[in-house]
Amino acid sequence: MKQQLNTVLMQSSLVWEDAAKNRKYFEEKIDALDTQADLVVLPEMFTTGFTNNAVQHAETMQGESVGWMLRKAAERKAVITGSLIIREHGKFYNRFVVAFPDGNLQYYDKRHLFSYAGEDTIYTAGSKQLVFEYKGFRIMPLICYDLRFPVWSRNVFDYDVLIYVANWPAQRIKAWDRLLKARGIENLSYVIGVNRVGKDANGLQYSGHSAAIDPLGEVILQFKDNQEAEKSVILDKETILETRQKLGFLNDRDTFRIQF
Repeated sequence: MKQQLNTVLMQSSLVWEDAAKNRKYFEEKIDALDTQADLVVLPEMFTTGFTNNAVQHAETMQGESVGWMLRKAAERKAVITGSLIIREHGKFYNRFVVAFPDGNLQYYDKRHLFSYAGEDTIYTAGSKQLVFEYKGFRIMPLICYDLRFPVWSRNVFDYDVLIYVANWPAQRIKAWDRLLKARGIENLSYVIGVNRVGKDANGLQYSGHSAAIDPLGEVILQFKDNQEAEKSVILDKETILETRQKLGFLNDRDTFRIQF
């Protein structure tokens, strides 16, 4: 039996700093899915849009939004993922939360904070990578600016899928397109990139360009400019194994340890 992962990418506009409205929007979209998803990917800071107003809008891991993710995961029998602002031990994190149907939670805290927009003055950088497993796939989640730093995402963990969630502005969207492909090529893995669309309260425009990339860097799913939509793609484990067997590039990768 083939190992496959039906992955749903949700490219959407976000209501500025209104978690309840954003949850309602995504709930309607998830409930309306006409496919049995295995994995649902929401954008970066899907409850608020990309904001530094963490004091006003941070939640906890016991808060409404994480609870909502767990409920939807149980209802849909799918892993629900996306990042949001989390407060923990007096610090704020841009946290990628992974909610499993069985009630389990895992998370990754964004390592590379976007200093250009002052994210590093508000949030605390993460120091640990995460690879979670689901239905035979090893999956590594990352967030937005992490995409520019290939060492952090290097496939030294034998993962099968890289996920990037983002609020990546339209003015730099060509870099997003190219770097997603590069990460797939260099790591011989699938890459899922989910970006938002619309305009935020800071006047930044987002054009989306969410995509799925295969282990050779080929685009297998691409959203149109400024398109609000949900699209699914089937990731195939055999494709990964065959590509790596034929092209043993990962056998020659450097070994290293990241120190802080």
